[in-house]
Amino acid sequence: MRGFFITGTDTEIGKTCITAGLTHLLSEAGLRVAPVKSLAAGQESVDGQWVNEDVQRLQAAQRLGMRPDQVGPLQFRAACAPHIAAALEGQRIERAPLLAAVRASAALGELALVEGVGGFRVPLGEDYDTADLAQDLGLPVVLVVGLRLGCINHALLTAEAVRARGLSLVGWVANTVDAAMPYVADNLAALDAALAAPCWGHVPRLSDPSAAAVAAHLNLERVQASLAASAY
Repeated sequence: MRGFFITGTDTEIGKTCITAGLTHLLSEAGLRVAPVKSLAAGQESVDGQWVNEDVQRLQAAQRLGMRPDQVGPLQFRAACAPHIAAALEGQRIERAPLLAAVRASAALGELALVEGVGGFRVPLGEDYDTADLAQDLGLPVVLVVGLRLGCINHALLTAEAVRARGLSLVGWVANTVDAAMPYVADNLAALDAALAAPCWGHVPRLSDPSAAAVAAHLNLERVQASLAASAY
């Protein structure tokens, strides 16, 4: 499998928007990109069908004709931690079937962007979490840093956890969560120095965070350099 695993410093910090932006950016560069939302918790009924907003966003960004069940191979109704959402439906998240489903969706493109859920260590079962999933996939990791107070600590802890699993942190994206955050430039400088990975872009707070709008704030050359330098 060739591609990246997209993780974040927390939940609700824009991983899906960044994954959609990267899908658009690399598709425009001529690559066949398969975005995969590994697990999606939280659906609403639209015209008699249960849909997940994140899955819809990624499906809209891709150009391979992927179906919703291919973009989001494992979806649950309740908007809560995945293992809780699964239990509410009388299910368990099983390691081998999840891994097989993610790999099958990723194989639809020449480059996969596999998005995690929440932060880097979200429980999926009693002895399995999203860090295990990332390790099973073995993809280099991209960190989405939600810019708000505390982001430096969260980013460094996540980077430490990623590397402790033997995975490569090959890039990070700063995504503006708090538009009123002070000293943004100072925070970005601290992150750049401490994360020891290239910054792929700084996305401002957008009124319309479409894939194309997000992609406009990402650095294609740095993304391509990280892809070329990767051994995957």
